[in-house]
Amino acid sequence: MAVRACGLIVYRRLPPSKAADNIEYLLLQTSYGSHHWTPPKGHVDPGEDDLQTALRETREEAGLQAAQLALVDGYRKELHYPVNGKPKTVVYWLAEMKDSNTEIKLSEEHQAFQWLKLEDACKFAEYEDMQAMLKDAHQFLCSRK
Repeated sequence: MAVRACGLIVYRRLPPSKAADNIEYLLLQTSYGSHHWTPPKGHVDPGEDDLQTALRETREEAGLQAAQLALVDGYRKELHYPVNGKPKTVVYWLAEMKDSNTEIKLSEEHQAFQWLKLEDACKFAEYEDMQAMLKDAHQFLCSRK
């Protein structure tokens, strides 16, 4: 049975323009293992649906409440990869910060966070599938004027 996790690709638009180069993505650095960088995500708890998990994990890991985020219609991506020899599926949605100045409050699971433009976000996200998803999300946002 595949491990299932869910999360949000959280982004903000910097004022004053809506230009593509004003989009920044939130990445969190884990405080365990290889200290890799990812969007907030975590395992599905019994009785939760995928989106509830993504919202809960974002609240727990980054201190962001659902009311502080605007989910982007029409974007949902699944990544599939092995972890310790077992299959893992991670489902992501896109969510925009309603207030780009909202404070991020990390849990003990993470030691740092960064708001990064696409190019830098891809450098921090070491895994190719994560880089491809960030680029895909960026293209999706830029196509929605």
